[in-house]
Amino acid sequence: MTRTDHLEKNEEVLRSPGRWLALAVLVLAVLLVAVDATVLGLATPFLSEDLQPTGTQLLWIGDVYSFVIAGLLVSMGSLGDRIGRKKLLLTGATAFGAVSVLNAYATSPEMMIVARALLGVAGATLMPSTLALIRNLFHDPRERSLAIGIWGAMASAGAAVGPVVGGFLLEHFWWGSVFLINLPVMAVLVLVGAKFIPESKNPAPGPWDLPSVALSLIGMIGIVYGVKEVAAHGLHVDMAVATVIGLGALTSFVRRQLRLEAPLLDMRLFHHRGFSGAVLADLLTILGLSGLVFFLSQFLQLVQGREPLEAGLAELPAAIGAVTAGLIAGTVARRFSVRSVVSGGLAAVGLALAVLTLLDRSSGYPLLGASLLVVGIGAGFAFTVTADVILSSVPREQAGAASAVSETAYELGAALGIALLGSIVTGVYRDFPTPPGVPADTSAAAHESLGGAVEASAALPDATAGALVTAAQDAFTEGLRIAAGVGAVVLLATAVAAWFLLRGQKLEEGVEHP
Repeated sequence: MTRTDHLEKNEEVLRSPGRWLALAVLVLAVLLVAVDATVLGLATPFLSEDLQPTGTQLLWIGDVYSFVIAGLLVSMGSLGDRIGRKKLLLTGATAFGAVSVLNAYATSPEMMIVARALLGVAGATLMPSTLALIRNLFHDPRERSLAIGIWGAMASAGAAVGPVVGGFLLEHFWWGSVFLINLPVMAVLVLVGAKFIPESKNPAPGPWDLPSVALSLIGMIGIVYGVKEVAAHGLHVDMAVATVIGLGALTSFVRRQLRLEAPLLDMRLFHHRGFSGAVLADLLTILGLSGLVFFLSQFLQLVQGREPLEAGLAELPAAIGAVTAGLIAGTVARRFSVRSVVSGGLAAVGLALAVLTLLDRSSGYPLLGASLLVVGIGAGFAFTVTADVILSSVPREQAGAASAVSETAYELGAALGIALLGSIVTGVYRDFPTPPGVPADTSAAAHESLGGAVEASAALPDATAGALVTAAQDAFTEGLRIAAGVGAVVLLATAVAAWFLLRGQKLEEGVEHP
């Protein structure tokens, strides 16, 4: 096929209904990555029983995936701009499916850690590629806003569906089945995507700078590792060393990008106030929300006594709100303004988090369900419009790098939020007074985690066990309330910042020519 034939075929896809089929394939990848992020938590107890990892190994099994993704997103987004986003997506999807098999049949903790790291490498190719391809598939800005809304809606739906799917699989099959669900989805993505997704890349990309890749990887892993260590173990030498190395590497990365003729990440993107404001809003929003997301399922199961499937269904209002708002966000932002929709959405999330400071062990579901619905609607509006702003602020040839910056902000915000808000919940929880009659070793286990308290109480007399679990639940709920309050302050402050940073920002109107 000649270059002219290739371009004509691409333009035909862009003009035809094929672009919507291509979008359907792209959101499959998003759905799967979102599901994959939530099912491991459910599988961890079964995996631990089978592979017998140490506490440190178990932490690495849980964390190495996010470490690698955070470290490689910018590099992979830039690589897609250079070699072709479709090529990177299909290669990454094939690798994701193959490595999922390795995860499912891991026979040792070490093998599982390596398999999770490799899954992170493959996962880092998927999210930036999907968003960048949407930027190049849809040249009508209104259609693109709707496509981004669908993309975000599937991410929200995946996060909600993950616990439900995972719970069903774990009830009927072994823990490896939660990884094997990736295979049919990836097979469809590769087969249909090869036909319907048009290739796009930067026509004059320059070389892929490997020293920049290394600096980005070391910097992000160092920062994320340091932040997570603070959350888990407090301040110590390893955390400080990792953080200093990470900050040093990121500083060197930025300086190198400013010197290179063809940088891995064009730092001039941040000169655009709308781009910088949208990225900062995303980072701070996820930071403020992550405490709620991380601890809410524990509250529903271990404090209010819901079954895993019931807890998953109880969180659905957030996904329903996010999906609904995401689909209409572009239209609403054009009718009113970008800053009013983003700031209004963030303020709504902040107020809903403030309401959650009223939670206690016996709180009825209407209060929680209504708050989650508002959180979903506010986040759906804010994230969809900021993603649109980020993509619209850059030339098409830099869509991969811009998408990767957006995803990196998400990953870094989640790590910081879980660390900062997690340390609040953990700190409040560990200070609860031990009821009389509880042995020292049982008390120590109970103060490690709420799950540990429930488990340790099984060996105690009923009255003492009840007093221990009640004290632990009250302490956990108090920590969750404080974390929700801090999250509310962060979200409301971000809403104010977005109002100023996104001043005058508009979503595009005119149709681009491919």
